Amino acid sequence: MSKSKQTPGNADPSSLSLLAEVDAPTDLHGLDDEQLQQVAQEMRTYIIDTIGEIGGHFGANLGTCELAVALHSLLDSPRDKILWDVGHQAYPHKILTGRREQLSTIRKYDGLAPFCSIFESEHDIMGAGHASTSVGYAVGLKEAMRKGIGEDGKVAAVIGDGALTGGVAYEAMHAAGGLQTPIVIVLNDNGMSISPNVGALSRYFNRARLNRRLYHAREGVEDRLTKLPLGLGKRIERLGPEIKSAIKAYWAPGLLFEELDLAYMGVIDGHDVHALREALREAFAADRPVVVHIHTVKGKGFAPAEEGGLEGMEKWHAAKPNSIVNGQPAASKPVPVKESDSPESIAPERLESPPPPSAPPQYTQVFADAIVAEAERDSRVVGITAAMAGGTGLQKLADEVPDQYYDVGIAEQNAVLLASGLALQGAKPVCGIYSTFLQRAYDQIIHDVCLQSLDVTFAMDRAGLVGDDGPTHHGAFDVSYFRPIPNVVVMAPRDEAMLVHMLRTAIAHDGPAALRYPRGAAEGVELPVVPEEISIGTGELLASGERVALLGYGYGVSVALQAAEILAGHDLAPTVADARFAKPLDTELLERLAIGHDLVVTIEENVLPGGFGSAVLEHLEDAFGDHPQERARILRIGLPDRYVTHGKPSLLREEVGLTGESVAERVLVALRRREPALR
Repeated sequence: MSKSKQTPGNADPSSLSLLAEVDAPTDLHGLDDEQLQQVAQEMRTYIIDTIGEIGGHFGANLGTCELAVALHSLLDSPRDKILWDVGHQAYPHKILTGRREQLSTIRKYDGLAPFCSIFESEHDIMGAGHASTSVGYAVGLKEAMRKGIGEDGKVAAVIGDGALTGGVAYEAMHAAGGLQTPIVIVLNDNGMSISPNVGALSRYFNRARLNRRLYHAREGVEDRLTKLPLGLGKRIERLGPEIKSAIKAYWAPGLLFEELDLAYMGVIDGHDVHALREALREAFAADRPVVVHIHTVKGKGFAPAEEGGLEGMEKWHAAKPNSIVNGQPAASKPVPVKESDSPESIAPERLESPPPPSAPPQYTQVFADAIVAEAERDSRVVGITAAMAGGTGLQKLADEVPDQYYDVGIAEQNAVLLASGLALQGAKPVCGIYSTFLQRAYDQIIHDVCLQSLDVTFAMDRAGLVGDDGPTHHGAFDVSYFRPIPNVVVMAPRDEAMLVHMLRTAIAHDGPAALRYPRGAAEGVELPVVPEEISIGTGELLASGERVALLGYGYGVSVALQAAEILAGHDLAPTVADARFAKPLDTELLERLAIGHDLVVTIEENVLPGGFGSAVLEHLEDAFGDHPQERARILRIGLPDRYVTHGKPSLLREEVGLTGESVAERVLVALRRREPALR
């Protein structure tokens, strides 16, 4: 092993006596259990110091230090495959696989990816930022190996109890049991996802983790039951398999997995390297699908998280930059409101602390207040989220109008189906789900809501570029994936006042409606005292001008206004309009702009293929098909046809050309009035 030359963050190099020697997973193979336990603890300290300084996912990573060490000490990565569900708990894995010195760059522009990335390391077997997918990947990998495709090796999927509320995980376990695919599924059970876990499965795991000595396989329990003294064993034998299963379910909480034909081991102390290695050895030797159920503490080693109960674990799911000093929470001080770059940084504790009066509110806060007002006004209004109560702002609804709120866990498909059932009965459900996560429920959107034209509102937070969480979390596709669907109204506000009006409009509309809005601070306009319904499919002219019409959609309106100011310095007075609706379009406004200008520029924070600009171009091509010379040229500006990396939104918007300066420059080029570079 070679010593690392440098340790980033605040970590003291002298304190990393063993961790500093680990540059690759193979460096763990010669260490004994006691040394491996020390590596795990040193890594925990390193994460606390480094992530406390730079910010990032925190609590879950402190809980997986021993697990990462145990897995890598037994396996030969990347020949053997370790799949980390979501990847927000994989910082220890990154540290052990040659990226220790780069940890201080995580989530930064041009730095380490916030989740696992197959483009970053050969040890990152799958890239994911969405939950519940690791088991499906694992089955596919091992089945390919069984067919002789690629190099054979062991396969382990690490999935949290929160992620296990996602239905796709059960579909994969069903396949693994049916195929008897020899994989190891490590169930990392800490009772949390971002918010406390909900539902029957959460209660099931709570019961299982009460007794850490539980270590049952189905056959072993059945054998013990039939050998009970005083004739009880023979009586149980005569009762038949159904009664035996019921009794076993009481003593062996792994019966859920056993019924899927998966062997079950647990509950194992997830912070005991020796116990973990013993269990994992047996699981890999079993040559069948095995669930190893471990219990970890989210935030292990950091007292405010570890000893703060569910509230502490939720608060420290992610750490803000400079939030920890010398292993302790930094002294509280006023935090300036700025555009956030972590989806968890707008969790309940942030929503509960109002920004200074002079600062604009967060869009999420505006939605939170507006949905509560709508629910208090109309008892039919129901808010639904999928394990993101804090991030979507619906925690406020849960606190103030709890009877009109549901959290279904990490199960977006079920969230939309629940909304469908509520709507069939006359309720007015609002699904508060991030744009990127709503993609997971696309079939339900098409088949169950829009086909039946049900009265469901989709409130899509985090639309557009979200920042440091990167391509798995950018809300870049929702305009494109909603536009082709019949019966749905698609709209986006230009500011927080319009968001309030649009929520009222969507709820009042008798049918499906999709409403997108960005993350971070709003525009700072005055909020309406009484929301007003907007006429469906109407845009708004904000400034009349000539030659150039800047037509913005959602955040694109802000960019259009910035570009108009810059163009004014070049003797141009553009028209500026807010489309407000991507479906149905304000066709009268579009045709008026196309006839009265030389150039119509559409601006959106969505991918260009199939987006708002495409809708405008399609309509104008049809409307002026016989006389194309009578309409303006169309210039579409939006997100490129590629995945945009992670980094501050301002940096990303500059990279993709979604700024007032970039738009103004492109307008000048299009008008053949090339000026000196504006930037």
